[in-house]
Amino acid sequence: MNFASTASKPPVGGISRFQDLEDLPDRNAPVATMFSGGLDSTYLLYMLQTLGFANIEAIAVNVGTSIDKPLLEQTAARFGARFVCLEGREEFVEQGVKPAIRAHAKYLGTYPLSSSLSRPVIASLIVEHAASIGSRLLLHTANLSQNSLPRLNNSIQRLGFSGSFGSPYEHSVLSRQKKAADLLKFGLSFVTDRKWSGDENLWCREFESGPLDDPENFSIPEEAFDWTRNIAADQPIEVKLGFIDGNLVSMDDCDVALVEAIPLLNKKVGRFGHGRFVGLEHISTGEKVLEVREAPAAAIVMDALRHLETASLGVESIMLKQGLEQAWAHEAVSGAWGSTVHKMCERAIASALEGVSGSVSYIVDSTRFLPRSIIARTPRYIRDRDLWEYETARQKASLRNFTRAN
Repeated sequence: MNFASTASKPPVGGISRFQDLEDLPDRNAPVATMFSGGLDSTYLLYMLQTLGFANIEAIAVNVGTSIDKPLLEQTAARFGARFVCLEGREEFVEQGVKPAIRAHAKYLGTYPLSSSLSRPVIASLIVEHAASIGSRLLLHTANLSQNSLPRLNNSIQRLGFSGSFGSPYEHSVLSRQKKAADLLKFGLSFVTDRKWSGDENLWCREFESGPLDDPENFSIPEEAFDWTRNIAADQPIEVKLGFIDGNLVSMDDCDVALVEAIPLLNKKVGRFGHGRFVGLEHISTGEKVLEVREAPAAAIVMDALRHLETASLGVESIMLKQGLEQAWAHEAVSGAWGSTVHKMCERAIASALEGVSGSVSYIVDSTRFLPRSIIARTPRYIRDRDLWEYETARQKASLRNFTRAN
């Protein structure tokens, strides 16, 4: 087969075109491929079967999205592949979300990071699984316009995978119509005029492309949103978030694990329509693409932590931390998770949050979520201004009298 290619340099892991798969000699060796059931990942299974690969595992990782296991198992079986679903929610929260909250991880302060947090976790679990089955070929389906390409490739390389890896879509150009037509022969129909492209995890839903392609003229279909609904008739609610050393540990005075708190807050806060974000993000070539996200829990949790930091830390410490946060986020977005800079920032941020403990209570309604109480365990705020003014003036007067007397 001939595939159009835009390759200009060898890929990091050896796989960037379908031609690279054709050139592999051993078609019976185990193959591990990331599989979501979408057009690209399904077409990759079709191509692997067409090329004669006979030992394929199609792997999904659950990081908080809905996975139709029977459907994906059936789809993979059509191409002689075994479907495997790995559980990754706890790892995603511990390794991705918790440090992201501490770092207020937003792209240029605009919207919460999402796949930047999930891709290293997904790569880690799949690399581990690939090793367990003796696979020396690990594939994914990211393309040049997706930042998931460097995030996945860099993560796989950092994890020490010794075989070939990468995405054949990086430098092979195939139209959606071509892929859909080939798969139609197997009774699989895919809409080629896609409404949008989406990605979801426990922390954030993001979508792009389709009606969101042109930043100068775009529309966001209401049906794209799932967690955020503006129901004007809903009565305001109060939400209290408790933190210890910068980590969310309770809701409404009840201890709660973060993996459970996130979906609860997505529902509580999202039903009022809060947590929608729009912004531009750069890709590996320097150009920028439009991103739309919804993340109600992320919006209120990071807002609460910032209020608690302001209540607990000095201004200089907060300013320094904000610089570290952007450096942390830049490394994550660029696929440099685990780099020296990234680890330095993470350690410094965690150190800055030692002792940042307390609670923030919100009134949430259809117009805003606004704090009504900020309680820090080691406060730097004044609770009674009149009393503060009186005592400060008295102390200064006593000091002046003492100085004159001596």
